[in-house]
Amino acid sequence: MSASRRSGATDELGPGEPGRDGADLLAALLDGMDAALCAFDADGVVTHWNREAERILGWSAAEAVGRRGFSGWAVRSADADEVEARLMAAMRAPGRQVHEFALLTKDGGRVLVRTQSAAVRGPDGKPAGLYCAFSEVHTQIDLERSIALSEALFEDASWGVVLVDADLRPAVVNVHAARALGSGRTALLGRPLGELISQGVEELESALAHVLAEGPPPAPAELWVTVRLPEGDSRRCWRSGFVRLASPLAEEPVPLGVGWLFQDITDAKQTEQEAAQLRFRANQLHRAARAAAECEDPAEAATVHLDFALAGFADHALIDLVVGDEQDGRGADGDRTGPVRLARAASTPSGAPGPSLLVSRTSLPVRYLEGHPALQCVERIGSVRASASGRDAAKTREWAEARQWPEGTVHALCAVLRSRARTLGVVTFLRGPSRTQFERADATYAESVAARIAGTIDLARVLDR
Repeated sequence: MSASRRSGATDELGPGEPGRDGADLLAALLDGMDAALCAFDADGVVTHWNREAERILGWSAAEAVGRRGFSGWAVRSADADEVEARLMAAMRAPGRQVHEFALLTKDGGRVLVRTQSAAVRGPDGKPAGLYCAFSEVHTQIDLERSIALSEALFEDASWGVVLVDADLRPAVVNVHAARALGSGRTALLGRPLGELISQGVEELESALAHVLAEGPPPAPAELWVTVRLPEGDSRRCWRSGFVRLASPLAEEPVPLGVGWLFQDITDAKQTEQEAAQLRFRANQLHRAARAAAECEDPAEAATVHLDFALAGFADHALIDLVVGDEQDGRGADGDRTGPVRLARAASTPSGAPGPSLLVSRTSLPVRYLEGHPALQCVERIGSVRASASGRDAAKTREWAEARQWPEGTVHALCAVLRSRARTLGVVTFLRGPSRTQFERADATYAESVAARIAGTIDLARVLDR
């Protein structure tokens, strides 16, 4: 308990003595403070001493109150004059004075403390004493470091920091995070995450809710999200770490929210994925070449190349061959005078998955409409990509039917079959709605597959003749 000076002396508490309730309230307030506090009268006699001061130095209130200064008990004799001069100078100085010096504990140890002292003035405005609040220097330094870290995270950090409240809404956002979310720091506060992120918000909110309920995960998580930016949607990968925030003032841990720290690793992940994709595709080409070398029929070898190419690349594939003089290998590209006609040579099953099937070589030309991507591919002697526009299922179905592709086709890639300076036909790869559209890297891979298929088809024609 806080104690007041005994043996006839009175405390300087203002005009009139407080009642018993007032004294009890003052004692409770002093003992509830997180900082150690002591007070001196105008003569330098200790008048108040709270529990935190007792905890730090070991001297009880009964032992401290009534002593003159710190000399002889709470400070070394060699330092007593300097310490007393610093403390008493606070009664004559305006505002608070901050000092650091070493005090003695009851068991003889030394504690380096940081003090804040200020004068206590009486009714006449003259100094009637002073109060001195102090704490261990390392505790104060830890507090200052925590504050400095917090300020640095929310100003200069090179990764995003967002404090999310218990309702999963941003409460504090740093500069980096605001830039990543495409808005100002204050504009983000209190908004649902679904307004900021169009895809991936469910996974993010699930992670935040888990941290609130169970605590942080043992390792960072990689979350793919699509962010709504002023210039359009942007798909990003964020490596995210989470910490649960609890109030240090509550007896029971009360969650205040979640600290979410993230770093954009989109470029690194895309490079990693592209490298893995290149390794897989190179391995598929190698495996296809070895399997095709064991086929006695070159036409069968063409379907082997097609089947190996489909893995992880497309849902369906077709091989259409040019009908006419080129089919017999007698004409060159420049000799062709009529419209291009293509006949189906092989295709993957449009229903259940399975190996590619050869079609009779006497099959009739496919009735492709003018401007069909396969016809364009032959005319340009280059790859052609096509995708259904819009998200209407009926229109997408009509788009695929008009091009005589399996139902559910949304994206197509046509690669020309060339061998010995002749165009032999087209190989077409098709993707459904669950896949992304074909990119330039996909066209490069399709052209590599087409070159191998064209070689086997050319060999099959030579053997037929």
